[in-house]
Amino acid sequence: MSLIGFSSRIALAGLLASVALPAGAESLRIGWQQIVEPSRVAQAGQQYEKATGAEITWNLFGGGADVIAALASGSIDIGYVGSSPLAAAASQGLPIETIYVVGNIAQAEALAVKDVTSPEGLKGKKIATPFVSTAHYSLLTALKHWGIAPADVQLLNLRPPEIAAAWERGDIDGAYIWDPVLNQIKSSGGKVLADSADVATWGGPTFDAWIVRKDYAEQHPDVITAFVKVTGEITDDYLAHPDAWGAGSQNAARIAELTGAPVAEVPALLKGYAFAGLKDQTSPEFLGGRTAEAIKATAQFLQEQGSATALDDYNGAVNAGFAEAALKTETARN
Repeated sequence: MSLIGFSSRIALAGLLASVALPAGAESLRIGWQQIVEPSRVAQAGQQYEKATGAEITWNLFGGGADVIAALASGSIDIGYVGSSPLAAAASQGLPIETIYVVGNIAQAEALAVKDVTSPEGLKGKKIATPFVSTAHYSLLTALKHWGIAPADVQLLNLRPPEIAAAWERGDIDGAYIWDPVLNQIKSSGGKVLADSADVATWGGPTFDAWIVRKDYAEQHPDVITAFVKVTGEITDDYLAHPDAWGAGSQNAARIAELTGAPVAEVPALLKGYAFAGLKDQTSPEFLGGRTAEAIKATAQFLQEQGSATALDDYNGAVNAGFAEAALKTETARN
């Protein structure tokens, strides 16, 4: 249950490895995950390449801890992570900052089980989740809410593909995981005992976000602003025209191709999040205030679990400036 392996990877010197770019080169290395969300469409359509003018390398990761480790080693510049690994990384003092909150997680992550009908039935069961992820944080929050000690459950640290395989083999009794693996488990007999919308009401809200290495952002502000703008615009398109993202749409097809989710189920999976558009980013509910507070609350919980040391202030891990700049370019264009 500890973050020892994670911490040893990201706290080598307490600083990110600085990777020099060739003079004048526009290079951007992005770490992404197979999460069903709007930016997959922009990714598939090469909208980021067109907007940033950069040569982009897309690196697929199985969980937020791996994304953070890659950022720490300097092998990627931007990464997609959940609030729990973000809080752990910020607590380690890594010079990274949140540039876009994708949205709050609701039904998109859940604890799905078999032969368990109540929280008490979890005792002694093998429950898998990717450690240092939002799912892991939500699982621990749920266990605390139910008055169940983590030691009373056999918690297994598995990545999403490993969870899917273990479930099919019958090696685990359940998992706290996200779509599309969550949907796969539910489709093959798994029953949801609690989801992240429930956990949010128990004091453990979670969210996904795009974060960037501060040194890269300082050297390439225009690239980061363009990245945020594309992310905001594609999210705004989904929020304004959800019907255009139906099962028969090109949008759904592109998401399915990148994530492996069945195209017919993409619309329902998208509804598992409360997405945040471009204008939302600079509001007090997100990068304008609440995001830093949410990171701190998550870090404090991780500290209670003995897996992090919370800081007094997390405002340095949040930067609304790129969203503000993106909004200005949007206003000027209109």
